[in-house]
Amino acid sequence: MADATPTLAKNEEREKSKKLGSLAALWPFILPYRSLMLAALLALTATACVSLILPMAVRRVVDNFNTADGALLDLYFAAALGIAGLLAIGTALRYALVTRLGERVVADIRKAVFGRVIGLSPSFFERVMTGEVLSRITTDTTLILSVIGSSISIALRNVLIFFGGMVLMLITSAKLTGMVLLIVPAVVVPILFLGRKMRKLSRENQDWIAVSSGNASEALLSVQTVQAFTHEAISRNAFGDVTEKSFDAARRRIWTRAQMTAIVIFLVFTGIVGVLWIGATDVRNGSMSPGELVQFVIYSVMVAGSVAALSEIFGELQRAAGATERLVELLQAEDTVNDPETPLSLAEPVRGEITFEDVQFTYPSRPDVAALDGVNLRIVPGETVAVVGPSGAGKTTIIQLIQRFYDPDSGSICLDGTRIDAVNREEFRKHIALVPQDPVIFAASARENIRFGRPDATDAEIENAAKAAAAHEFIAALPNGYDSYLGERGVMLSGGQKQRIAIARAILRDAPVLLLDEATSALDAESERAVQRAVDELSEGRTTIIVAHRLATVKKADRIIVMEQGRIVASGAHDTLVSEDGLYARLARLQFTDGMAAE
Repeated sequence: MADATPTLAKNEEREKSKKLGSLAALWPFILPYRSLMLAALLALTATACVSLILPMAVRRVVDNFNTADGALLDLYFAAALGIAGLLAIGTALRYALVTRLGERVVADIRKAVFGRVIGLSPSFFERVMTGEVLSRITTDTTLILSVIGSSISIALRNVLIFFGGMVLMLITSAKLTGMVLLIVPAVVVPILFLGRKMRKLSRENQDWIAVSSGNASEALLSVQTVQAFTHEAISRNAFGDVTEKSFDAARRRIWTRAQMTAIVIFLVFTGIVGVLWIGATDVRNGSMSPGELVQFVIYSVMVAGSVAALSEIFGELQRAAGATERLVELLQAEDTVNDPETPLSLAEPVRGEITFEDVQFTYPSRPDVAALDGVNLRIVPGETVAVVGPSGAGKTTIIQLIQRFYDPDSGSICLDGTRIDAVNREEFRKHIALVPQDPVIFAASARENIRFGRPDATDAEIENAAKAAAAHEFIAALPNGYDSYLGERGVMLSGGQKQRIAIARAILRDAPVLLLDEATSALDAESERAVQRAVDELSEGRTTIIVAHRLATVKKADRIIVMEQGRIVASGAHDTLVSEDGLYARLARLQFTDGMAAE
């Protein structure tokens, strides 16, 4: 299981947001919907203004309770009711517009983040767990949705009510307004002091949630291995530990926010009670009408309520600022592999010539160990080359560099004489078909899994590819045939069946370059022979690179490349290499001849 602490330590080393300015990174996503945003702002402003007018109507009603003109009093009541109706309509409109804006922006953010991450090279995922990325796309965007779809509009509305209420309070009674202003510094100080602490705790909470998600994802994706080694209790404890740490950070954040809310509300309403006391004295002295006092009190409550709401929203904005930082980190993540600014195009048709020129490469996670050490290799179009060697010799690295999952530290790799780092990755990868050692089966039907090799393929072409890969028979026997759901990671299939699906996918792709990384390792002898015939037919006229151990596969290659410790130590035909009595001969005796005897 992955250690959670280093991931969090890296997060803590990153610069923390000292301001809510991080939210400015959301602006490029909001800007395309400025008309919707403007409509929401107009509705928000209108409802704030209507809210500020309502106390004036209440004042008129209170001051005219004893009037002899009942029609006038009825008019004031009707006006108050009309204002309440406008407020209800405006609030509903504001909610609809702002919520729609929030959902639209967050959907765009999720698409942008996923679109960025799905194109990052494997070296990125050596540093960041997949579960953490998923946490950012889901949990962090949910926080942003809460802010855009609710908190920001409520904050702006309360800001308008605060300033508008203060102005109208001043007009109503300058004396009482002056007393209210004395309370403001006492309210602002705890917001600033405790708010800084909340920012730190919010970020820590979100970091631990991401670690928790990564931990769970890793365990669930390997659930059979976890259960096979009776690792359930350890996995539960590991997940429980990081979840408790997340809860502890959340508990401290909640307590800090509760303290801030309690202090602010107490100070605000203590001030209101004091002002009300003095206002009541002015009413008794005749220097203020009852209606004016009621109006002032309502404005005071509105202003106090807006301050209290802003103190709560401030915490939400801080959490969203932290979430925005984390999402921006993904959007701005530096990749070790990038497409060129002015890409070249491959000459059509692609012949499939592959050359390695003095290639030196080390994996980012293992910088002290050379995966390839000065490799020079030329594979002519249509040639079938087998790459053999002990574990860690660099065989799979050859496959990965051809697909440009990584760039070499030095040297160059060319396809038909054009450096692959000078061509857009999508452009040259469409000419390559891959059958990996661990076949990837998606949670979809058998048909869609094979169609992954060529999305525009017809059903007939899919079935022909399956027949060529010796997969048609078992697929047809499934409950719904080619439309049968294969389960997450192909849980309904055996290892050999998964491999044949992957081979059918590569056959369907019909690419000039074919990469087979232990493609028949999971097959039984009968299936291997059937698939081997399909591979032999498929490799005709194509450049084929085979990483394999089995003699039947290797012997049929036009050339065998022997690798050891990242170097090519021998090259030639099977019989020639065996007669040289070198590393290949030893491998043949240990892995091939013994294997044939066992069969």
